[in-house]
Amino acid sequence: MIVRRLITAAALVCATPAFAELNPLPDAAISDPMPDAANPAGMVAFQLPTGTEKINALLYLAAGDGPKPALLLLHGFPGNEQNLDLAQAARRAGWDVLTLHYRGSWGSDGTFSFVNCIEDARNAARWLQSESFIKQTGHAPSRIAVAGHSMGGMMAARTMADVSGLAGAYLIDPWDISAEERGLTERNAEMAFKLGLADDLKPLDGTNADALLLEMRANPALLDLRKTVTTISDRPLALVYAERGLGRDYAAMLAAASQGSATATMLKTDHSFSDHRIQLARHFVRWLNGLK
Repeated sequence: MIVRRLITAAALVCATPAFAELNPLPDAAISDPMPDAANPAGMVAFQLPTGTEKINALLYLAAGDGPKPALLLLHGFPGNEQNLDLAQAARRAGWDVLTLHYRGSWGSDGTFSFVNCIEDARNAARWLQSESFIKQTGHAPSRIAVAGHSMGGMMAARTMADVSGLAGAYLIDPWDISAEERGLTERNAEMAFKLGLADDLKPLDGTNADALLLEMRANPALLDLRKTVTTISDRPLALVYAERGLGRDYAAMLAAASQGSATATMLKTDHSFSDHRIQLARHFVRWLNGLK
């Protein structure tokens, strides 16, 4: 048992050019909150049931009593960068944060696949909505949001589309898996793609480059970020791209979300936002706290 003590189309046209223009700076991005001796912040590692297996999960519990917002934060492929600085910033801002390793990744039970990742993320969001979460943590979520980086951005979008009642989705340089597959029109491109996966496959169980490519081709609609974004663009949605990452997809995502109230930004940084972590945390916290 998890114990508490152990623990707008116009907006797109005017997409924010840089986070530096957002003032004032949220304290949670850079400053610790006042300690709460009666209800301190905490964290606990546990295994979350999904499918027929259990996956490794970590829950950051915010300080304080009473209902709190909750966030599901999803890492990318394979998960070397987990963006836990964003989890910590969200917790400092008063959010409970659930992170996880998908089936077959980083010691979690089962076989890794994109479809399993979608199911794992969906099950995790529903767990946050469940009576079990409330009973185990003592926290009743006032709202639940989902965020993800790279492949996790694709999974966050799918979760927003598949799970009702979520407050919003925050996509950080999200990977359009189907668009990637459509671009592999030449044999040399396909070979280069599979070679590029070699090092990333080491922490993943039960898969290989050929299996992942076959799965991409077997699930074009399910793994299509642009189409998924069109289904959630009428809800709170933030698209944050990196120019030296997947920024090539920026215009396509703007078009996909153009009928909704999404906000979009692209920064001159790399896929991991290596030199923009504080600015990313700043923007993230402001967006979270703006959700209703």
